[in-house]
Amino acid sequence: MGFFKLVSFIFILNLFGSTPTFSDSSSTSNGLSEIPKSFLQYAKNPELFDWMVGIRRKIHENPELGFEEVETSKLIRTELDKMGIPYKYPVAVTGVIGFIGTGRGPFVGIRADMDALSMQEMLEWEHKSRIPGKMHACGHDAHVAMLLGAAKILQEHREELKGTVVLFFQPAEEGGGGAMEIIDAGALENVNAIFGLHVAPNLPVGEVHSRAGPIGAGSGFFEAVISGKGGHAAIPQHSVDPILAASNVIVSLQHLVSREADPLDPRVVTVAKFQGGDAFNVIPDSVIIGGTFRAFSKRSFMQLQQRIVEVITGQAAVQRCNATVNFFTQAKIFYPPTINHQGLHDYFLNVAGDMLGSHKVKDLKPLMGSEDFSFYQEVIPGYFFLLGMENETRGRLESLHSPYFQVNEDAFPYGAALHASLAVRYLLEFQPEVSFSEVKKHHDEL
Repeated sequence: MGFFKLVSFIFILNLFGSTPTFSDSSSTSNGLSEIPKSFLQYAKNPELFDWMVGIRRKIHENPELGFEEVETSKLIRTELDKMGIPYKYPVAVTGVIGFIGTGRGPFVGIRADMDALSMQEMLEWEHKSRIPGKMHACGHDAHVAMLLGAAKILQEHREELKGTVVLFFQPAEEGGGGAMEIIDAGALENVNAIFGLHVAPNLPVGEVHSRAGPIGAGSGFFEAVISGKGGHAAIPQHSVDPILAASNVIVSLQHLVSREADPLDPRVVTVAKFQGGDAFNVIPDSVIIGGTFRAFSKRSFMQLQQRIVEVITGQAAVQRCNATVNFFTQAKIFYPPTINHQGLHDYFLNVAGDMLGSHKVKDLKPLMGSEDFSFYQEVIPGYFFLLGMENETRGRLESLHSPYFQVNEDAFPYGAALHASLAVRYLLEFQPEVSFSEVKKHHDEL
């Protein structure tokens, strides 16, 4: 392909720069703009498109929860073997880390999550989940298919890569903190940057939305047991009513946002669980409440956590009850805010704009949802974006985590081509200094 010869020449010219910098020259003028266009055309090839669709449907039929993605991981490894792509397995229990390129730096990562949700699929179609109570209702099956599609594109051009693309097939995004396990396993060592995407059912197919800075909130969960003294509902004076105490707690928790938080610093505290009592005329001994809290900065997040404890225990005491609060930090670890790197945002605008046209690369309003991709961003520069898949002529798509959620597979070429383009052009445009020992270490590992 002619444009690779051109960009290879550009790489040689830039190789002797003394500091790592993003290219500030026009991608159109230096020929780099042809890479995303060519990759998108390649990804739209019926053979590759149908292959990605087939991969996704196999995964969809056999959904697996966090750290249980045994068959999903096996499918991924089988396809990487067919492509001749080396990988490490297991990483973080069921994770797979693939490598394409020279085996030397620079290293750039592209990531897909693999896990499903614990819910029953209600949509009737040929490839409906075959596992009762489990469903890919968040599009992670599509994410895996698109990353494998990108791997096919990259492997086809592996001889032209000026560094190494690291493929992260990550387990347990849905509350399990799989990204943290990947980091703890050392898989992010010497990776210079990482990119990730998520399908978006409410955005048009062929569009991508993102922004610099916070795009997703940090999140945590809490549960409180409020204990009183049970008794007959007709003589409440002989009881200590935990339901009344819990009611006051819930109202007071709302004041943490409405009266204590800066209106320009968005936060959420939601009580979504209330369990107490089994009869109409019996005051129970205890009540359990639980919920989630979210914020866009660690400081705000930690303030919320502290105040949740104070409000619950304090309001319970006012009603003569005792309360204990559990944040489940072992089973449901806190997710930090998802914060996109400014330099990578500028770079993303160029690459996505060259592929789709700048009018289809739009600004994203921050969302209160959380994403464990944020763990990567705490360690290295990272960038996360939403990939549209809505087609109005086919009807409205249900939201994420809905039992009726479905994927518009027409979005797959865009996701695969963007993954591949972001990785390839990063290796060409961003050339950090790489020590000989670092090069040897990674080359030996591969």
